Amino acid sequence: MDDATSEIYSAILVEEEGTMSSFLGLAETIAAKGLFSSFYTDRGSHYFFTPEAGGKVSKEVVTQVGRALAQLGIKHIAAYSPEARGRSERAFRTIQDRLPKDFALAEVVGDIAAANRFLREVFVSMYNRLFAVKPELEESAFVPAGDLAWRDALCVQEERVVAPDNTVSWNGRRLQIPAHPSRPHFVRVEVRVHEYPDGALAIFHGPRRLVRWTAGEAAELPAAKPSWRGAA
Repeated sequence: MDDATSEIYSAILVEEEGTMSSFLGLAETIAAKGLFSSFYTDRGSHYFFTPEAGGKVSKEVVTQVGRALAQLGIKHIAAYSPEARGRSERAFRTIQDRLPKDFALAEVVGDIAAANRFLREVFVSMYNRLFAVKPELEESAFVPAGDLAWRDALCVQEERVVAPDNTVSWNGRRLQIPAHPSRPHFVRVEVRVHEYPDGALAIFHGPRRLVRWTAGEAAELPAAKPSWRGAA
């Protein structure tokens, strides 16, 4: 939601809010509007690491969302009270009051995909017509996103060392790096695995993408075989 106008840029219904749903919302906003200067959120664990309950967020330990925002040059601001997020809290109350009623009127029941279509195609535009206000300045503060490189920031990223068989381990799977023109193999090289909100996977060596699997292809990757002695 825009802090100046209260316009909603992304609204997604999910089973549980987390890292991937945050990436989806950020991606929708950047794709539609461009890059923005700051992102103001609560201190949920997918946004910040807080060493002591109710205390200050850590500046040393960065979440995947925090890392992605830093890569994009977006300042991440932590809210320390509901009052500090007054505009968004008021919007949440309005949405929580109206949305169930609108779902019922549209006969959207028990189907997350249908609910998200309704949000995307009906509710968000209706909400913005009713509640968004005109900004004081007409000039947009968004910066055009240009190419799609920003999408490679909005994903889970972790470093791995390539095994002797030219594979890396990822969540119970072995990801095979195919032959590459830049070098015969990447054994013992540190690479970076990207997992995207839609389930796609990729492996990078520095800025170079070595391989990418679509969500469907990634779902069919074989499970890693146990490597310890005596395993069944």
